[in-house]
Amino acid sequence: MNNARLTNTFSAIDEINAQDPNTTNVDGKEQPKELLYGLYMTQCIEQYWPDANELLQIAVRAQHIKRWHLKRTEFPQGKAGYLKWRVEQGKFHAQLTKSIMLEQGYSEDEAETTAKILRKEKLKSNADTQTLEDVACLVFLQYYFDDFAAKHTEEKIIRILQLTWRKMSDKAHDIALSLTLPDHLAVLVGKALA
Repeated sequence: MNNARLTNTFSAIDEINAQDPNTTNVDGKEQPKELLYGLYMTQCIEQYWPDANELLQIAVRAQHIKRWHLKRTEFPQGKAGYLKWRVEQGKFHAQLTKSIMLEQGYSEDEAETTAKILRKEKLKSNADTQTLEDVACLVFLQYYFDDFAAKHTEEKIIRILQLTWRKMSDKAHDIALSLTLPDHLAVLVGKALA
């Protein structure tokens, strides 16, 4: 990556995410949760979408920027409350990322294009928004599915997998099916897709 603007934007995003009070244990070492998530997201897009444009790469890295700022508990319980929280998170991530990009010398148009991807606008018709969704789904399956599955009923897991699958593109389906998942998770995916 020889692009200074992009490198500096990634650094600014990572600097914010490094402040996450929530941590994830990786190989016995505590890591800021959203910093790690951003790195997983970038790793995934570089592996499967190596030609992704710069604005999409930034959206992918910033997908959960400062996610701890808006707490789920500050929104009503239930599905409606959850969806409202998700929409507000998207707006917050988009606004924060846009301001970072403007500071790093991106144009208003470039920053707003990235913000639209982060707000998940035109999910099925905008290829970049779809790719962001695909990367998020694949990162979930690779790194977070096991923990999620341990906390929920099989019925709920299968429902979530089916919802996730519907959001993904054909390319992401193929990638997901090529992942090596632990047996107990592979069985759940099989049931969800049956």
